[in-house]
Amino acid sequence: MTASAASSRSATPSQAPIRIAPSILSADFARLGDEVAAIDQAGADYIHVDVMDGHYVPNLTIGPMVVKALRPWSKKVFDVHLMIAPVDPYIPAFVEAGADIVTVHAEAGPHLHRSVQLVKSLGVKVGVSLNPSTPPEVLDYVLPDLDLVLVMSVNPGFGGQSFIPSQLDKIRILRSKIDATGRAIDLEVDGGVTPETAALVAAAGADVLVAGSAAFKGGAEAYAPNIRALRAGADRGRTGG
Repeated sequence: MTASAASSRSATPSQAPIRIAPSILSADFARLGDEVAAIDQAGADYIHVDVMDGHYVPNLTIGPMVVKALRPWSKKVFDVHLMIAPVDPYIPAFVEAGADIVTVHAEAGPHLHRSVQLVKSLGVKVGVSLNPSTPPEVLDYVLPDLDLVLVMSVNPGFGGQSFIPSQLDKIRILRSKIDATGRAIDLEVDGGVTPETAALVAAAGADVLVAGSAAFKGGAEAYAPNIRALRAGADRGRTGG
């Protein structure tokens, strides 16, 4: 491929369908099964499950038993994001609980390739997440093995944070790297995603958008309009509208 062709390709956003992955971190934990069913029926493409350990990130959320309890409430993809360290000892339990995608952090341990291969060996899709300060080059030697790359556009640990604009350059770089593999690898963005920032990240090349507050605000009757607004924002970003 010539340099000019590579440049042209990297400037073209992914044409994979936009998918919305509401994060149940923003759901009502007192009725979590009902919330998962409601966001599913409202048009979610993935159910994003944020797992935090109070060690790798400064918050505690849920473990495999909760994922297992939620699994019957939706047939949608369970997109399980492990913000935990060490991560390898817990991967099998989350797969057994019903995860369809298991995403680990590049920064969570010294042997990222080993973690990726462990997830793959269990027969589910594997993703790797990058914190805001982590450069995209850390994926260069594992990218061909991945099904998903997750760009954190906030510092992980809490919902409701503001989008970090510097991550747009990282999304563009990763879009180019993914396209160069010729594989269908999801490029997901998590953190501060609203209808407005959805347009920015989709224009940069993201095709899966994680949204917590923007998806779950307003109660169950608002979930479908919230998801439509996020999808419309992403579509505007892709079309330049």
